[in-house]
Amino acid sequence: MSVTDAAPLSTILPGDRTDALRSRTAAAFGALRADLEALVRIPSVSNAEFDQSHVAASADAVVALLRGAGIDDVQVLTVPGGAPAVVGRRPAPAGAPTVLLYAHHDVQPPGDDADWDSPPFEPTERGGRLFGRGAADDKAGIIAHVGALRVLGDELGVGVTVFIEGEEEIGSPTFTRFLHTHRDLLEADVIVVADSTNWAVGVPGLTTSLRGLVDCVVEVAVLEHAIHSGMFGGPVLDAPTLLARLITTLHDDHGNVAVEGLVHAPDPSVDYDEATFRADTSVLDGVRLAGTGPITARLWTRPAIGVIGFDAPRVASASNTITPRASAKLSVRIAPGQDPAEAMASLRAHLEGHAPFGARVTVTDGEKGKPFQAPADSTAMRAARWAFAQSWGTEPVDIGVGGSIPFIADLLEVYPDAAILVTGVEDPDSRAHGANESVHLGELERVVLAEALLLERLAAG
Repeated sequence: MSVTDAAPLSTILPGDRTDALRSRTAAAFGALRADLEALVRIPSVSNAEFDQSHVAASADAVVALLRGAGIDDVQVLTVPGGAPAVVGRRPAPAGAPTVLLYAHHDVQPPGDDADWDSPPFEPTERGGRLFGRGAADDKAGIIAHVGALRVLGDELGVGVTVFIEGEEEIGSPTFTRFLHTHRDLLEADVIVVADSTNWAVGVPGLTTSLRGLVDCVVEVAVLEHAIHSGMFGGPVLDAPTLLARLITTLHDDHGNVAVEGLVHAPDPSVDYDEATFRADTSVLDGVRLAGTGPITARLWTRPAIGVIGFDAPRVASASNTITPRASAKLSVRIAPGQDPAEAMASLRAHLEGHAPFGARVTVTDGEKGKPFQAPADSTAMRAARWAFAQSWGTEPVDIGVGGSIPFIADLLEVYPDAAILVTGVEDPDSRAHGANESVHLGELERVVLAEALLLERLAAG
């Protein structure tokens, strides 16, 4: 029987079996937590400005974890110019599906240590959460996979390929090449991507949509060179002022994106309470939220534009001159269903068409990533919903994520027949990429159990 021809769940995994896996997970979790702490202590920042020997050490640590979880065929693989990835395989029993388990072992730079309440690479527990860079994103994803394999042990009834990437935090630049190079090695019936979030602590989520991404650098130029602001100021506005005026055209007075050609997807069926959202995001008192409509729509199914970098004279070194040019880096999250190339063309047309005071506007394209929309009612998705409901004791919420995981589109392109499940190890307070990143330990234990139940369900199907 295949994963597309499933028997009723109640006839496959009786309650006592679920209880047994729950007990095994609880017994294994102390060691899993220690393994997560050991991974967090490795500063595996994939940004080229950091020591890449730590990324290699992180890959070696993952190899050891997989071998200890019963995956004997494990290797570190790279493609030219790429970071070390770990691939482990355990063949499927006759007639059983193969499941690809994805996570990544590289992490974001820690930023300023002063912003952390404890050292970023020294895992520290506070209030039931484990703090440290990568504790949530995505070394917890690695532990979810390792934990599920340990819990099932020799009773694992599916084939498993574990793929732990080493360059996700720099945009997976060689991911597509890696997939094509190792296409047969990574082929699977179901792909589980453990790199998303849950709805709330105590309420699981299954990610059914992801926004895509385009970014660019826009430069505004008004002069060949700087000129004296006292002698010439007035008739000529400086480039930072004109760039600021250009940036304000990207939104209307309510904060909605005002770029023609950027599309909306349908509004989600669930919404985010504003008070909870403000608490989760630390919005300052008195700051109004931008945009109109449901908060979840603004987060998941509508475009968003932000300025993520700005080049202009520094305050500390400023002189009384009219600045000739200034530039900003814009990041645009695009709705599910939007083509990235079309979105970039719309953004370019808007910027060039709104040049303030006839200033010279130059747009340089950057990264592009496709959005993702999962089938809401596939057999694999139903199995995942069941497994999460069993683990948490409450039904999971189908959620979108405002962030982007562009490589999912690459996976679908290479493996069009695979069912992709995007699962969560984070929660709204995990602060991935920021200071004081953390994972809720109780939620991580539930994720381990849910994945074990999912693998067993897929084996039974």
